[in-house]
Amino acid sequence: MTSTERAHIAMFSIAAHGHVNPSIDVIRELVARGHRVSYAIPASFAGKVAATGAEPVIYTSTLPTDEDPDAWGTELIDNIEPFLDDAVQALPQLAAAFAGDEPDLVLHDITAYPAPVLAHRWGVPAVSLWPNLVPWEGYEEEVAEPMFADLKASERGKAYYARFAAWLAANGVDTHPDRLVARPRKAVVLIPRVLQPNADRVDESVFSFVGACQGERAEQGTWQRPAGAEKVLLVSLGSAFTKQPEFYRRCVEAFGGLPGWHVVLQIGAFVDPAELGELPANIEVHDWVPQLSVLREADAFITHAGAGGSQEGLATGTPMVAVPQAADQFGNADMLASLGVARHLPMADATAGALRSAVLELVADPEVARRAEEIRRGMAGEGGTGRAADLIEAELPAVRRAPSSP
Repeated sequence: MTSTERAHIAMFSIAAHGHVNPSIDVIRELVARGHRVSYAIPASFAGKVAATGAEPVIYTSTLPTDEDPDAWGTELIDNIEPFLDDAVQALPQLAAAFAGDEPDLVLHDITAYPAPVLAHRWGVPAVSLWPNLVPWEGYEEEVAEPMFADLKASERGKAYYARFAAWLAANGVDTHPDRLVARPRKAVVLIPRVLQPNADRVDESVFSFVGACQGERAEQGTWQRPAGAEKVLLVSLGSAFTKQPEFYRRCVEAFGGLPGWHVVLQIGAFVDPAELGELPANIEVHDWVPQLSVLREADAFITHAGAGGSQEGLATGTPMVAVPQAADQFGNADMLASLGVARHLPMADATAGALRSAVLELVADPEVARRAEEIRRGMAGEGGTGRAADLIEAELPAVRRAPSSP
């Protein structure tokens, strides 16, 4: 690491585990290197942020939270309008919070629309911390344009884009709304390159893949394999789309009493364990578990294929059965399957028999084990947290990158 002057770095994100968790170890490393990090976040995540040594900068958000996933609606416009609504009301809060204490560098999650606007206002560089797959050359024509064509032709969609463009123009930002976040000047990508579709067409002068930035996560606690457990299976659908009691009952049916197997079943905050019926002795149920600690012991992982869970499975060399629920999870599931370390099992097809067969076949296949270990070793060489921090420090203004005095 090149020695750097102490800088003030501002990080911006939303109150969602899938967007905060990927940045946590990077923020901890920047603080350890002597930088002052202010992290703009709603109050519900202030404790998680403070544990890194960063200073939480609290703002009020209007976005739905992980506790209310149904509030996102069902149509594409329902999914994107809340981010603009939140940005418009959050920008004055954030500008006031940093008034007189403007940072030297802005870091931001892809959901934090006010961040690049503030960086423009302050005249400082902005770096996106990207927690999932990135656009490749040709992405707009191949994916975005077909996906958004009907929306852009609708009255509601036209009103959305007009409002977004007017908000940017009022803040002196001459950028099309579609490009504000999707085409950053610089991005540190917090997933392994193997999870990226069309990786050969990604502009790596902009998007730098650093792989998993997981840290030890000692603050989450640890999990130990029970004595006598020959094989361990983790089942988790993440933190948001977990209201799936029928799916969990299928898992109990599939693996309850299966000789040699111990099952860790994470059911989230929306399901009462009583809904699962009588549980066999080899199944433990929790609303939350220290996932990475469990995966370090696990032989298989049934996952929703979120970006975080997917890379944790890859980083620990754990074969996966991907049962995606929403958003980018379907693409991640296909990518995991194409890597030869997972099966993509759509929710409608995830019967008890199908789940059991998929897990047992994966664990018995030596080629799956070989490929999982190959990917695990490759990810370990991507640099992770240390490389992410190096790339961020390289974006600090030149005066801040001068070597410190002995």
